[in-house]
Amino acid sequence: MNMNMTHYMGLLADNQPWNLLIFMAVPVICAEILAISEIAILFTRKLDGALKKLNKVTGIFAGIYFTGIFIYLMKTAYIPLTVNGDWKGWIDVVAVTFYLLGIIPFLGMALLDLGLIYRNKTEEEKLKIHAIFVSIFLVVAHIAMIFGMIDPSLGSGSADGHNMMKMNM
Repeated sequence: MNMNMTHYMGLLADNQPWNLLIFMAVPVICAEILAISEIAILFTRKLDGALKKLNKVTGIFAGIYFTGIFIYLMKTAYIPLTVNGDWKGWIDVVAVTFYLLGIIPFLGMALLDLGLIYRNKTEEEKLKIHAIFVSIFLVVAHIAMIFGMIDPSLGSGSADGHNMMKMNM
């Protein structure tokens, strides 16, 4: 069975295993380290020590790393796909857009951890903001993954999608 792929899945499937590692594994591993360490920090309220340092270093790394991915994909994929009208329908747009929206929480965490934003907040307030950024990343990344795995022709109004709807009714 030959299934159409979103550009998101195409990116991950190309140049195996490198694209999968670069565009999926590294950001997701960073998000998992951040989420797990964030929960531990929130429960213990220990704002120093190895776990907090790991969380901070990971937040800064993830923000810088994903900024590079964001710039690269905007220049080589998102803008060209938009300008040339090469999207495979709204499902494709949602998958790629939500993946790229990961820049907001990842860059936000890096800026927070570098002390460039929210300088006047208490440590407790910064902890809350950091946890919100982690949560936002998890939401946008999962939306990207879910829509990325859907056959984009299901949302393009193609004859196959139309016939499939008729069969299900």
